[in-house]
Amino acid sequence: MAFKDGDFLEIEYSAWNTADNSLIASTDEKVAKDSGMYNSDARYGSVLVVLGANTIVKGLERELKGMSVGEEKSFTLKPEDAFGNRREELVRVMPMSEFRAHDISPQPGVRVNIDNVVATVRSVSSGRVVVDANHPDAGKEIKYTTRVVRQLIDMVDKAKALANAYDLHPTNTILKDGVLELFFDSNVKKNADYFVNKAGALAAIFTHLKDIKKADVHEEYSPESEKEKTKAETQDKPA
Repeated sequence: MAFKDGDFLEIEYSAWNTADNSLIASTDEKVAKDSGMYNSDARYGSVLVVLGANTIVKGLERELKGMSVGEEKSFTLKPEDAFGNRREELVRVMPMSEFRAHDISPQPGVRVNIDNVVATVRSVSSGRVVVDANHPDAGKEIKYTTRVVRQLIDMVDKAKALANAYDLHPTNTILKDGVLELFFDSNVKKNADYFVNKAGALAAIFTHLKDIKKADVHEEYSPESEKEKTKAETQDKPA
């Protein structure tokens, strides 16, 4: 069974740099731990891919389109099909004063955002900073192992998957006559991240699910949940 643009897939994958066999990314917790790349803050498990949305490298998307549910496949991508070839014009020298103007203290290896351009600091010396706006894995051959876990068909499942991709987990989801209702009970923490994620999830839902014409968000609050929110915000403030 071939997949096409607009299809919703849940996949598992791991990616390695073929030059030194170092792990770049993985949805598998065991693989991450075995490779010394485990991140306790990361979420492991299958991830959502909307084909044609340009959210994954083109070589991986091409391979996925020729796979079927349950199939596992390994393949190696050239740089142009992965994270692109390196472009030397994206490496430049910037004065330290420009970083100070943005209240940034550059350190080698740190990713920075200067005027909406994300780059990696390569070196810092004599008031000058060398930054590289190439993707960190540009110019590398990448080996992938991936498995298609399932294809999402039901519209509600798709909406929930998009919400989950933004770390937003509705306690109930209803779709009727083109109106999507998302419910968040008092157990859902409604902090600043929640509101940012809600905006992103709703934008993604309207982008990828054209049959949804309206979304109603129902939020439930309780004295206990508000006390917990206030407590958490107080603890997060610097002393």
